[in-house]
Amino acid sequence: MALAEKRLILKNIDQPGYTNDIECYLKNGGYEGLRKAVTLKPADIITEVKTSGLRGRGGAGFSCGLKWSFIDPAKNTKPVYLICNADESEPGTFKDRQILHKDPHQLIEGMVIACFANHVKLAYIYIRGEFPLGAQILERALAEAKAKNFLGKNVLGTGYDLEIFVHRGAGAYICGEETGLIESLEGKRPYPRIKPPYFPAVLGLYMSPTIVNNVETLCNVKHVVEMGGAEFSKIGRPNNTGTRVLCVSGDVHKPGYYEFEVGALTMGELINDVCGGVKGGKLKAVIPGGSSAKVLKAGERYKIKEKNAEGALVDKEIGLEDVRMDFDTLSAVGSMAGSGGIIVMNDTRDMVSVLHNISEFYAHESCGQCTPCREGSLWMKKILTRMDGGLARAEDTALLKNVADNIAGRTICAFGEACAWPVQSFTTKFKDEFEAKANNPLTALPPIGVSTAGH
Repeated sequence: MALAEKRLILKNIDQPGYTNDIECYLKNGGYEGLRKAVTLKPADIITEVKTSGLRGRGGAGFSCGLKWSFIDPAKNTKPVYLICNADESEPGTFKDRQILHKDPHQLIEGMVIACFANHVKLAYIYIRGEFPLGAQILERALAEAKAKNFLGKNVLGTGYDLEIFVHRGAGAYICGEETGLIESLEGKRPYPRIKPPYFPAVLGLYMSPTIVNNVETLCNVKHVVEMGGAEFSKIGRPNNTGTRVLCVSGDVHKPGYYEFEVGALTMGELINDVCGGVKGGKLKAVIPGGSSAKVLKAGERYKIKEKNAEGALVDKEIGLEDVRMDFDTLSAVGSMAGSGGIIVMNDTRDMVSVLHNISEFYAHESCGQCTPCREGSLWMKKILTRMDGGLARAEDTALLKNVADNIAGRTICAFGEACAWPVQSFTTKFKDEFEAKANNPLTALPPIGVSTAGH
């Protein structure tokens, strides 16, 4: 029997008769959170978000309230901007698209509350270029919200003014990185900025203080205000509060998007009870947070610390199917919750071929600013093309790992880790499969540096 979902963000999505227009949204309690928010002091809203424990749902899992608190309106001489990062680009992730298409007003309400709390007068929704319908839906929703005075001049008679604009990207993965997004929004090549000094809270859009939050994160703001930060914090687990929309794809019988309290279920419960089990074979591996997350292998054992009944931290050993789907547990077992994109693989999958597919994507998407990433991502793709094509050299596995090791931690933004982490984890955990490619005497090439003249 499938576990019951706890739906906050997806509460109305897919309900019979629910549409994405404002009248339907209002009938289902829409904009009540905003009505409450404008009666509060902006600083009190930020306090509520801090109290809620809400962490970013875009990848890093950073505290939303803490991010907001970096901007002190009393000390600002420049305008403050807010950007919604709707550039959902991580392979295996498709939750934000569902929200944009099916419940756009939930995002807009969350954005208006966030803007009010942070004294923002101008905000942007940066949407992925491959979401043309989503952009149209948002444009219509913004016009509807403006007509009802939830946006624009004198919002709900408070004297507060706010404009939100939709900005369409051109489909570059790197624009999911907040400073690359800001560069693109300014009309420039999306080269991520060096931090420090270009932390968005200090030097963001137009060199002004800027908040960048993901779609799902901003939707949660509405619910935090409606129920209060303390009540929100009771959902999920300590330091892993609220709900999380999980996107499950790959070798399962029921792929799709699901919403559960953070950490309420284990990997095994998600795969077997919610998604109907592994399809086409036995469980071999899972990528738990989008394709850039390190892979987890079936049969592995992990040592973690967990609170017992008395609240004391104790050592515990668990397997892959016992891993809880929360930020801290996934980090403790060597991967990350990331974007919430869970990719399941059965035991018929060739892991060299899987990694080849992933590395092709990252080689194509590198912005080219940093030499280790620009050259290394392409180098790894070329090695994997050779290995996947049956032409592996004996030293290719070690070479592949070495290239990845020399990318991670040596680039301006986290793209270096995004392309290196899969290679590091796949070549380590499935080393036998990679070395087997080089042990085929019919296809193996001579070692690097050995002449093939006369052959």
